[in-house]
Amino acid sequence: MENGPDSMLPRHEVTRHDLMFGVLSLAIASAVFAVDMFTDIEGAVAVLYVMALLLAAQATNRKGLAALSGTFVALTLFAFFFGSDPPGDLAAFLRLAVALAALLVTTALLLRNDRARSELLRTNAALRESEERYRSIFDRTRVALWERDYSKVRSYLMDLRARGVSDLGTYSQAHPDFIAECMGMVEIVAANEAANDLLGTSTTHAPAGVMTGFISPTSPAMTSILQAIMDGARYFEDTVEVIGASGGTKSVLLSIGLPEDPLSFNRVIVSMIDITQREEARIALAEAQAELSRALSAATIGVLSASLAHELNQPLGATGVNSQTLLRWLDRTPPDLEAARRASERILRDSNRASEIIRNTRAMLSAKPQESERIDLNTLVIDTLSLMEHDLQRERTTVDVIKHGELPPIPAIKVEMQQVLINLISNAVQAISAAAPRERLITVTLDSQDQEDFVLITVRDTGCGLGGEAKEKIFTPFFTTKNTGMGMGLSICRNTIEARGGSLTGRNHPDGGALFEIRLPKEQADA
Repeated sequence: MENGPDSMLPRHEVTRHDLMFGVLSLAIASAVFAVDMFTDIEGAVAVLYVMALLLAAQATNRKGLAALSGTFVALTLFAFFFGSDPPGDLAAFLRLAVALAALLVTTALLLRNDRARSELLRTNAALRESEERYRSIFDRTRVALWERDYSKVRSYLMDLRARGVSDLGTYSQAHPDFIAECMGMVEIVAANEAANDLLGTSTTHAPAGVMTGFISPTSPAMTSILQAIMDGARYFEDTVEVIGASGGTKSVLLSIGLPEDPLSFNRVIVSMIDITQREEARIALAEAQAELSRALSAATIGVLSASLAHELNQPLGATGVNSQTLLRWLDRTPPDLEAARRASERILRDSNRASEIIRNTRAMLSAKPQESERIDLNTLVIDTLSLMEHDLQRERTTVDVIKHGELPPIPAIKVEMQQVLINLISNAVQAISAAAPRERLITVTLDSQDQEDFVLITVRDTGCGLGGEAKEKIFTPFFTTKNTGMGMGLSICRNTIEARGGSLTGRNHPDGGALFEIRLPKEQADA
């Protein structure tokens, strides 16, 4: 609020001003009392006290005004009853009543005016304080803030709307200069220091159309802002690219609070928050994720290749051995055709198994889920041991199969379950060969009798058992204790069993050797 001219005077001039009005008021009051007391004028002379009261109102407060008004009433009554012309008729009493009424009414009006003036001063002081607080927040906050005048562009948009234009996107395509024209109508009323720092400007007041240099007219956000104004939206927020005074671009979060009153569009608050680093971090994260995805794809291919090499090693090795055996039987004189036939059947069996492994791997990579088959566990173990017959004979290792209870068939993929058992039994054979115990025995146990929820398959060997590190990392991909191992077998086995809702664990048996335990849920087995 601007200060009045009186409040701008020095203190001694203000005191002289009050003294002048006070003296003049007392002079008029004294003159009125003298005329009313000592003359025979017939009239409501006491009404002239109103003049003294009006002058006194400029030099005193409400309490002083009320006291002075009471004094004038007392002087009026004193002069009426003890003056030179004592009251004697009705007209004199009427003149007294008029004078007293004038004094009282004037006093009431002056008191109300003073109260209203005081209230106005308090309101203006509160407004000034609020304005100063707002201005302090506006100037000192580190959020870039502008006060912009959108009144012209709003009027222009409302005229377009009255002419039937509702989609500014379509309209701007038909009128290429529309967005730039609207931006030229926007005036910046004020900007804080953070706004100047953000855009690299050096002034807090800028001419109309200055935003044309900071936001490109081709920015989709500009069309959205104008559409929000036309539609009467209360708020707008979007990410915008702004161009600084130096020519560099920054990503900002633009927020505009649009007023409900059309007259308030002359001072609209606009804020911008610099999110350039956040956007750069987001882009960098997206690029890193893409790079990671490529790395994971490469790693997946590597793991798959290692898995296939590990899976195919056994049937291909068996095929090679049986081929050599076949040649020996054929080189005999005469050739042992029956033995050659058996070797050929084993070659065919192993080649079919290699084909099944490849087909199963392709099925795992496809989106179509693989169909399970009902597998009898006892038959599965017998068929698996027949596949490993040559390896077991070569290592002079015996396999005992123990069955407890009636085993229900399980829904699974045969080649997967065979590969799990082949891996476990092959590891057991190698552990026994490394330990060279007196008893070279592998025990495979099938149990459903004492298990309420699971079908249990265990493979135990008579080797040296699992070492300290192996206990923790035995199922970790690429971890191996063998010089020629790849470390993929047990990891693949665990993934295969867990995909069927089961579990695969490994530990040392109390009586020596390692024990691997497969648990398959019965509810899945009974399905």
